[in-house]
Amino acid sequence: MHTRRIPAVHRQIRMKYQLRCTECNSIVEDAFPCRCKAGHDALVRTRYRKIRLRRSPARGMFRYADWLPVQGSIDTDSGPVTYRSKALARELGFGNLSIGFSGFWPERNARVVTCSFKELEAFPTMLRLQELGGGTLVVASAGNTARAFAQVSAITGIPLVLVVPESALPRLWTTIPAGKVYLVTVNGDYSDAIAVSRKIASLEGFVPEGGAHNVARRDGMGTVMLDAAFTIRRMPDHYFQAVGSGTGGIAAWEASLRLREDGRFGRELPRLHLAQNLPFIPMVSAFRAGRREILPEIDMPDAKHLASQVFSDVLTNRTPPYGIRGGTYDALTGTRGAVYGITNAEARSAGKLFEELEGIDPDPAAAVAVAALIQAGDQDIVSRNDTILLNITGGGYARLREDGNHEVLPVPVSAAIPAAGNPDSVETEIRCWVKRYA
Repeated sequence: MHTRRIPAVHRQIRMKYQLRCTECNSIVEDAFPCRCKAGHDALVRTRYRKIRLRRSPARGMFRYADWLPVQGSIDTDSGPVTYRSKALARELGFGNLSIGFSGFWPERNARVVTCSFKELEAFPTMLRLQELGGGTLVVASAGNTARAFAQVSAITGIPLVLVVPESALPRLWTTIPAGKVYLVTVNGDYSDAIAVSRKIASLEGFVPEGGAHNVARRDGMGTVMLDAAFTIRRMPDHYFQAVGSGTGGIAAWEASLRLREDGRFGRELPRLHLAQNLPFIPMVSAFRAGRREILPEIDMPDAKHLASQVFSDVLTNRTPPYGIRGGTYDALTGTRGAVYGITNAEARSAGKLFEELEGIDPDPAAAVAVAALIQAGDQDIVSRNDTILLNITGGGYARLREDGNHEVLPVPVSAAIPAAGNPDSVETEIRCWVKRYA
């Protein structure tokens, strides 16, 4: 079935939020995904009725449901945890370093069982789609996002189509059986998976997840900044994260704008420090050149080869929402942000240091963020007594496998197609699957 679309003005009057175009500020129809009806190349942003954020007694990320674009909630322990660093802060010479941790670390009350902050995107996205009236969600991923959405599908019973590169298969697992996931592998890279997912999502009854255009995804990731603000009782001066698309950085910026309007957490927006993994650094290259546009021949020549050389391949999006209005470029310029290119050796060293000092294994992408923090300290880009939030976007894989309460279950492959292949070859099978499960 098609996604149910209710006229924006009538529906949003009854709702706790409005969707507005960042280019023209007009109200946007509450649909999935949401785009400005005037056709502006701009992200749509959520404007919540409650300016003052109330943290609810719910568990996990739905403590911040007032600023999530959903009406209900899902009972889950999954959510960000903020704590004050001691060992790493002492080693690097920082007096006020906080860690935003989204992974599995029960000793810190962190219970994101897929070990990635992508769960923060998946829960509100799938709930919002269900509330808006349906359609079968199609998600393209380099691995972590697919794992998170598969886990939420397993928890909620909501059917889901995932499209991933073959190389991502080792990352595709859940802790409970994912019986309503149709998994397509593509013999190519992440961008090839995105192209195939778009073809599948164009079929009747399917809905594209939307990427950066998905407000539930961005506002879900924004709960990292919200949790930090409540924990340290102010917005940080600096925010560090590794990025592939930059959507997490955009989410942190948007959450900060709302916190500033709230009035209890300070007036100065956190300065964004966003890192990419050398040799694939298109956003770093473009931003350092002062350009809103990424020029492939300059910023990522021979992109597939460069992407194959990185330590963290989830950071290799070839079509990031960088120059779009409200995108990564605007987030960086709006916060006087800085960018970092991190070598594989720097990332590996930083990851080992973090595990040794903090006592938990970070995701490779999170290790890139740690390396950026080290680089910023060495170059005196941040002051030693500034309040810093380091977003560890994933971790605790080893800890999960030690835990006797969770089993790691591979997600079975439903179909495999070549990089330039046409999903028409599996259309009949997908339609039969949808009839059975949707």
